Amino acid sequence: MNHKKGFTLLEIAIVSVFASLLLILFFVQKSNIDAMDRDEKRKTAINAMYYALEEGFYKEHGYYPESISEENIKVIDPALWTDPSGINLGDPLSSYSYEAANCKDGKCKEYILKATLEKEDAFVKYNRN
Repeated sequence: MNHKKGFTLLEIAIVSVFASLLLILFFVQKSNIDAMDRDEKRKTAINAMYYALEEGFYKEHGYYPESISEENIKVIDPALWTDPSGINLGDPLSSYSYEAANCKDGKCKEYILKATLEKEDAFVKYNRN
């Protein structure tokens, strides 16, 4: 009998399909993990803003500001004002939003801080006081 060494075209095709499926699965999972990481960064930023407003600004002034930024909330790492997409809070395209309510003369009694997430519902914080 004459035996040739090597792989048949069918064997090569099966291995190629299997390898392709593994690569697709890897990139889908990597995309999900990256999105969850960006969501965690958004939650961290909103929590930092929330505690700075409650423990810093409100305790010092007795009210909440009409808008928040690096100028009036100085205790936050400046990088946290920018969402993972590189857009600053206050920009309409930002995944972060601050909505003050019940305001008079720039002094507000309520607010809503929100981050739009990719893999979960929006992360929302309301004023504590």
